[in-house]
Amino acid sequence: MKSLNVRGGLCAITAVLAAAGCSASPGPFAGRPSRAAMANQETTSTVGHWGSFFGGPKGNFDIEKSPVTVTLPGTVSEVGTSNSTEYALLTNGSLYAWGLGAQGQLGNGRKGNSFSSPVRVRFPAGLKIASIPADVMPYDTGLAVDTRGNVWGWGDNGGGELCLGNTTAYSTPVELPLADVTALAGASNHALYDSHGTVYACGQNVDGDLGDGTSHNTTTPRKVARLAGSSVTTLVASFANSGALLSDGRYFDWGFDGSGQLGNGLVRRSSDVPVRAHLPHPVTQVVQGGSIWNNGQTLVMLSNGSLWSWGNDRAAQLGDGTTRLEPMPVRFHAPRGVVYRSLATG
Repeated sequence: MKSLNVRGGLCAITAVLAAAGCSASPGPFAGRPSRAAMANQETTSTVGHWGSFFGGPKGNFDIEKSPVTVTLPGTVSEVGTSNSTEYALLTNGSLYAWGLGAQGQLGNGRKGNSFSSPVRVRFPAGLKIASIPADVMPYDTGLAVDTRGNVWGWGDNGGGELCLGNTTAYSTPVELPLADVTALAGASNHALYDSHGTVYACGQNVDGDLGDGTSHNTTTPRKVARLAGSSVTTLVASFANSGALLSDGRYFDWGFDGSGQLGNGLVRRSSDVPVRAHLPHPVTQVVQGGSIWNNGQTLVMLSNGSLWSWGNDRAAQLGDGTTRLEPMPVRFHAPRGVVYRSLATG
């Protein structure tokens, strides 16, 4: 196994399997590496994915009920997904994408789909990508951070989440006005960026999810309130929620609270500034999910290894054996004999 870093999307699931040839069926394609180029690679990696791609003209596309594979021309270090598109970052700093592309989210300069053949995202010559978001990406939009700490975005940008002062769609990556970016996350039409130690938000402010103390949308960076002077290690986002994990293990979230998504014991008390979720030990890992008003949840792992969740539970996504909403963190457990290493939710 080369890597495993599964990240939640609305419909699709991906996992890096092993170095192998591609057995996936052919499909629409643009920008595929040549056979000669593939042959010259010392290593290839196979990524398995299943589910569907959702976006653009709303609907599910390329539904796969069991894993199918795509092959990447090198060793995969990270995989990620938005609602519509999946991404694989190679150890050489190149980034590949497959899925829907009508909004430019494949990043290859075209607006066609490519379900079974990854296409290379077109960054300027010589530029290498260091990471992609650890959580999901904004709707029909892609994000990546290069080795210099600069952040790049492409795709729909429907809410101005790329912080460029507009809502223009881009079919190839453009550099965003944020430097020294150490963490980022996005969902729906908003995004968060930790730049020079300060957390900024851009995009639609659906229910306080920009965290700046207002209900106003913005297409340019705006500081998130109450986090000044805090060292942030992880940012997360979902439909109308956002969150920040601090280096001391405290976790803050903000935005929609229709089912207790803020984890502070209140319901239907949305917040346009960060509020702390109180937990018995420092948080070491956090993931956040949610795609519309009637869902949304957060899962955390604590320093003592215990697992906690809160928010909407109508589909049993909190794992605590019930389906009732939980406005305060409740504990859930791995199966007997199993130790969880990482969490994901979509």
